[in-house]
Amino acid sequence: GMSDEDALRQLRSQAINTLDFGAISVTLSARFTYNSSFAMRIFKGNNFAWYSVAIVAVLQVFITYVPGLNRVVFGMGPMTGIQWGITILMMVVVFVVMEIEKAIRRVLKAQGKDTDDKEKWIFDDTEHPDVNMDLPKGASHLNLVEMTH
Repeated sequence: GMSDEDALRQLRSQAINTLDFGAISVTLSARFTYNSSFAMRIFKGNNFAWYSVAIVAVLQVFITYVPGLNRVVFGMGPMTGIQWGITILMMVVVFVVMEIEKAIRRVLKAQGKDTDDKEKWIFDDTEHPDVNMDLPKGASHLNLVEMTH
């Protein structure tokens, strides 16, 4: 059998890989605020999103399997096929839950609800202090827009 320390290393690998691959799902779903990511447009537009996904995935596999790095630095160990299956399943679950939330927000927005959190509510500050929100010289305001086609 496996020692308790090796089992703990495998569980650490399971935990960090599940969290990081779940974060990849968040990255892919959140590219579109309201529009569904169950579309071919997810593969177009922002190549840097795909570069970051590839880098994170490669680094996760790297720190999971490279001897010394996994054991000594991260206290991790190699994962089983079942553990990878659970990781991928949780990645899909995170993606689907985010897509369901966007679908609900689309319906609520169509009904005129404040899905962009623009209305004042109980947890919002009652008074806004005088804060200089200007950017430093040389910085620019990013005008980020959602890709709609």
